[in-house]
Amino acid sequence: MCGWPSRGRQLYPSVTLFREYLRLKTVHPEPDYDAAVRFLERIAEELALPMKKVEVLILTAGSVCPGRVVAIITWVGSRPELKSVVLNSHTDVVPVYEEHWKHDPFAAVKDEHGNIYGRGSQDMKCVTIQYIEAIRRLKAAGKRFSRTIHLTFFPDEEVGGHKGMETFVKHPEFQKLNIGFALDEGLANPTNAYTVFYGERNPWWITVRCPGSPGHGSRFVENTAAEKLRRVINSFLEFREKEKHRLNTNECFTLGDVTTVNMTMVKGGVAYNVIPAEMDVSFDLRIPPTVNLQEFEVKIKAWCKEAGEDVTYDFAQKHMDQNFTSTEESDPWWHAFSSTCKAMNVTLKKEIFPAATDSRFIREEGLPAIGFSPMNLTPILLHDHNEYLNEQVFLRGIQVYERLVPALASVPPLSGEE
Repeated sequence: MCGWPSRGRQLYPSVTLFREYLRLKTVHPEPDYDAAVRFLERIAEELALPMKKVEVLILTAGSVCPGRVVAIITWVGSRPELKSVVLNSHTDVVPVYEEHWKHDPFAAVKDEHGNIYGRGSQDMKCVTIQYIEAIRRLKAAGKRFSRTIHLTFFPDEEVGGHKGMETFVKHPEFQKLNIGFALDEGLANPTNAYTVFYGERNPWWITVRCPGSPGHGSRFVENTAAEKLRRVINSFLEFREKEKHRLNTNECFTLGDVTTVNMTMVKGGVAYNVIPAEMDVSFDLRIPPTVNLQEFEVKIKAWCKEAGEDVTYDFAQKHMDQNFTSTEESDPWWHAFSSTCKAMNVTLKKEIFPAATDSRFIREEGLPAIGFSPMNLTPILLHDHNEYLNEQVFLRGIQVYERLVPALASVPPLSGEE
């Protein structure tokens, strides 16, 4: 149970909407995106705001393939020529192991403590509904702001974003958004503080291929693939231990400040008594933007060379983004964000995001983006069994966005906007 008191069996319309959204099975490997789009169309109608659907087409082997649909709900500002504020979220969620859940992960069960269980309750259907409900309340109060606000809803974030944000940032419709600043997802924080993310580690998914001499399983064959594989694994995992030690011995470091290395797949062999001609090993690396990426790849090349002849590697994913979003008080966007939080007596903890979100693609375009999910007093349970969010934490998050959105959408014209 989180630290919020139970409020009995009160019903909140925004909580009801949140639970309805959680019940949509937008879960990989076959997310029901059509259901999500229909849900968002209904929301746009309720808000009396236009919604645009943009199909992101994918170029594969020289031909164009049908892509995914990006939904955009727009609240036009009184000065639409000014750069806009984007409230970004993704509609997909990761798979579940239902046997490990105490409740159906798509039933959105609320227990006696007000904890709402469901895949996506933290990552990140909560934030989607918090955006929507904040906009609903602001419109109902007759508010309007100088800057246009776009609510953007993306598919496929959980599988790398290739058919979503990664491709969309090259689409003409992205340019039409005229983005000045973007909010995207963050993480829960078990303490009373809110965590805010101004950059992300770069995901490198790498496979090292180790060829070797084949032969009968009864012999001492020289130069085998397995020997090379062992050397490669040792090099990567020894580096892993060094980074783990750095994290554990520096109290100022968070996970986003070090490089994590995890061996995730090993392949090779056809039979017990046949020495394989090749063995492959794959790693998931997450590298902070403070690391010299070119020098780091030189290190990987050296490990492969030391492992033996003809050891090669290739990338399934290799991001090179080293952009930060400013968190200096002199920056007008950050000042609007941080000063509003300060006025609410909210404590902010600034970090590098340890994993990857769609905001990395926005930052790669040279645009400021902050990762923020207003979930304090909450254990981090994204991608975990029994993911939940307490309804009082959820409701408080709506109030936070009710203050943040006006502040950001009212940032005075910046240099070059007049």
